Amino acid sequence: MSARSAGPHIRFAVAGVVSALVAAVSACAPVGPDYHLPGSALINAPTAEGRFVGAAGNKAVAEAPLPANWWRLYQSADLDRLVTNAFAANTDLRVAEANLERSRAMVTAARAAGQPNVALNLDFAREQLAAEQYHYAGSLPVENLYNVGVTASYELDLFGRIRRGVEAATADDEVVEAARDLVRVSVAADVTRAYAEVCAAGDQLATARESLALQQQSLALTQRLFKAGRGTTLDLTRSQGQIDQFRASIPTLEAGRRNALFRLATLTGRPPAEFEVDLTRCVVAPALAQPIPVGDGAALLKRRPDVRAAERRLAASTAEIGVATAGLYPDVKLGASIGSTGAAGDFLKTATNFYGGGPGVTWELNHSAARARIAGAKAAQKAELARFDGVVLVALRDVETSLNTYSHDLERQASLASARNQASSALVDARRLQAAGRTGALSTLDAERTLATTESALAAMRAQIALDQVTVFLALGGGWEIEAASPATKAG
Repeated sequence: MSARSAGPHIRFAVAGVVSALVAAVSACAPVGPDYHLPGSALINAPTAEGRFVGAAGNKAVAEAPLPANWWRLYQSADLDRLVTNAFAANTDLRVAEANLERSRAMVTAARAAGQPNVALNLDFAREQLAAEQYHYAGSLPVENLYNVGVTASYELDLFGRIRRGVEAATADDEVVEAARDLVRVSVAADVTRAYAEVCAAGDQLATARESLALQQQSLALTQRLFKAGRGTTLDLTRSQGQIDQFRASIPTLEAGRRNALFRLATLTGRPPAEFEVDLTRCVVAPALAQPIPVGDGAALLKRRPDVRAAERRLAASTAEIGVATAGLYPDVKLGASIGSTGAAGDFLKTATNFYGGGPGVTWELNHSAARARIAGAKAAQKAELARFDGVVLVALRDVETSLNTYSHDLERQASLASARNQASSALVDARRLQAAGRTGALSTLDAERTLATTESALAAMRAQIALDQVTVFLALGGGWEIEAASPATKAG
């Protein structure tokens, strides 16, 4: 058979060998355990998936599903705009988006390890070779030398080292994605909390100024009674002292509101000097017009990004066992090269051309290090399972404790509202009796102090209730489902 007629047969034979190798690679299952969520994981416990303890008999919460954009339950256009702006410009979220881009690039790199590696070499040099290395007594001529070649290699990955590596890289990428989502949850909650503090401070300031105005009226009455001979200097001093106390609380509240405005500015990606003065028009602590929808434990554990991240870390650690196990087996690579090298004057002549190809096997016969890596990977998987269980427990605890605090603070608010109403009635009676000369100014001052104290405590409790609600929403882990409008997110 001539060389020309043998060519097609050789090509067919090579194609057959390649096809057989590809089929063999496809048929080989990667070594190491396939990932499955362990049945013993706490996330599967019936008590973890069921109703929350704090939702039973609590009229302030409902078992309806939590909406993704939970902050819209406050029905505030300002709050909705602030959260949207924060999703687009918050610096922590920009960092998280960049980390996700980098992670996805690492997944692409891991997948590229399973592709053929092709390299092109081009060299040219004018050289004077040493005659001594050829045992030649004279001198060799100066030559223009070249080297042109193409090399290709492909790892068959018979035992799944690359495939397990891609699994691990993909799971790690999903961990980073969950971390990005967790930042979104925190940003939405931080913006809502800062906005609530601005409004609550406005509420408390209005209450403090109203109490101050009432006390100033009381001082005027006391001064009239003193001039009429029905009061004492002590009454005037005590009344003036209460005015000073009320005035002293106002700067603290104003400072708190300004600091909350500064936080809102930085959360939305702006310098503190660019805070929104118009937000000070909000003087009522944000309140919900409906019970907080909390869902159940199963929905919570599926939604919370930190739980998802912990589960994906467990999956990555399982894949790493396969990567380590592949070290017990040989690496098989197919290689080929073709090129030409020699003097420039003989460029691509028959005598300068070369080619070659064939399989290569590398096998580390001392398995001590490989088995140690396998043992380490298995221990890491155990640690990740324990960490996963811990994250599940923390998620459930966060919701239960926040619901418990919220429920008891609502009870305190109801009691304070009742105390305020009683103090208000008592003050009306005290002033009527003082004006009639039946009691002294001391009784009126005590009634005013009691009313002012209960008003202040009630305003502070309204502020705390607003913060309690945000804490519940943060524990529920919602808000990350809303896509940010940043270029990084669109690219991802």
